[in-house]
Amino acid sequence: MKKVLTIAFLSLIGTIHAQKWQNSFDEAVDLANKENKPIILVFSGSDWCAPCIRLKRSILDSDEFKSYAFSNYVLYNADFPKKKKNQLPEEKLSVNKTLAEKYNPKGYFPLVVVLDKNETVLGKTGFHVKTSPKKYIATLNGFVR
Repeated sequence: MKKVLTIAFLSLIGTIHAQKWQNSFDEAVDLANKENKPIILVFSGSDWCAPCIRLKRSILDSDEFKSYAFSNYVLYNADFPKKKKNQLPEEKLSVNKTLAEKYNPKGYFPLVVVLDKNETVLGKTGFHVKTSPKKYIATLNGFVR
């Protein structure tokens, strides 16, 4: 019984401290307004774009970024997978396409767009292999006024 409670407790702590990617862009905007935080909008091709995969592994999934993002950003991933098994529901894909038309008309992948709570673009960046989570966070923070 102690093991079960310990595992449940550790899972809860991990959930509390992990970054939370919003399921919808509307949820992200609502949360950004509620918590007065900028939105990090990531355009990715999760199953075909090598730089997108590297960005996720080396920056977005790092403990440093997760910890910082939880307290300072609202996160939304506008993903465009190509493999049939990874396809998004049509409604979410439609929202992502609309976001791409507005914020990523040239179709760059990966593209990270920093928005204020009113959906105004504060800055855009991509991914450079030789960057660290700390440097990436500094870049993102440099866009926030």
